[in-house]
Amino acid sequence: MKETRTYPLRLPKSLKEAVVRLSKEDRSSINQFVATAVAEKVSALQTAYFFTDRKARADFKAFDKIMSRRGGKPPREGDELS
Repeated sequence: MKETRTYPLRLPKSLKEAVVRLSKEDRSSINQFVATAVAEKVSALQTAYFFTDRKARADFKAFDKIMSRRGGKPPREGDELS
């Protein structure tokens, strides 16, 4: 991390108590625990945006054409459609 900034964070008492308890169980500081939690949320949102963008650019006609072609190998065991 090249640059850090402080940010005053207000949490409801019950949430703060949970963070304190979980950070102790995780053997990390409260700051590290909260930073990791924020990073996980940011990552999840960026992943959702990525797949939303990919879906918007998808060519479903080409997909259907590929999926309906003849030949190929049958699905491996466990990969069959239910």
